Amino acid sequence: MATSDYARIEQAIHYLDAHAREQPSLEDAAAHVGLSPFHFQRLFTRWAGISPKRFLQVHTLSSARRLLAERRSVLDTSYAVGLSGGGRLHELFVTLTAMTPGEFKLGGAGLTISHGVHPSPFGDVLVAVCERGICGLHFLATESTRDALESLRAEWPRATFVESAKATAPWAARIFPDARPERPEPLSVLVKGTPFQVQVWQALLRIAPGEVATYEDIAKAIGKPKAVRAVGSAVGDNPVALLIPCHRVLRKTGVFGDYRWGPERKKVMLAWESLRHGAGAEPVEARM
Repeated sequence: MATSDYARIEQAIHYLDAHAREQPSLEDAAAHVGLSPFHFQRLFTRWAGISPKRFLQVHTLSSARRLLAERRSVLDTSYAVGLSGGGRLHELFVTLTAMTPGEFKLGGAGLTISHGVHPSPFGDVLVAVCERGICGLHFLATESTRDALESLRAEWPRATFVESAKATAPWAARIFPDARPERPEPLSVLVKGTPFQVQVWQALLRIAPGEVATYEDIAKAIGKPKAVRAVGSAVGDNPVALLIPCHRVLRKTGVFGDYRWGPERKKVMLAWESLRHGAGAEPVEARM
């Protein structure tokens, strides 16, 4: 059900964006996704935290340049980018741990990685965890479960993989909570990357929900202002969707750019975060 809901929301947002100048009615948008106006209003508000009408008033996906100008994150370049830093996803704290060079060479030997598929506000996800935390999160609309697992096995070639949705369910519930936690606990993420990649991923964690940054911002934040292309590659290699928020990076021209799990999903994720954390957000009782 969550996956079909997401598909309808994605369709609806693209429709509202494409027809923003025409200011389509609730009935038009509902008909476009095959729902009654009543059910569409409830679905959209539950998912986005905002009504379709309010969405049209405060945000359209064609406004990436405006989003960049108004919601651009100013990264603190004096912050020491390292492995002990943390960032925030909604009310969750994300702590990033990188494998040591010795562990990197071992390719995950000695690790048991449990994996399972779970629903999310952005479609089904494959969640992979080990005793040290989350080590993979892949959206499945642009790749099959088999392809996602092959990517994980290529990244951790000597690890032992176990299919267990029961083991990954508590982690999925923390990533996509039904309600915002009153006392968030650190959510550990284990990554296997080069020192440069880890620097970039750590910098991404400092982009707050509802904010965006450019590749140039990230390059400056890690002290390598000329390494913009390399930063782009590292952003694209992010193995943990959403938690390491590579979707919050835009090109300096205001173009959304590519996204490993589909550019359309990136647009929807940015819209969702911008609405919930931006100036246009409105309080509602309905949650994910």
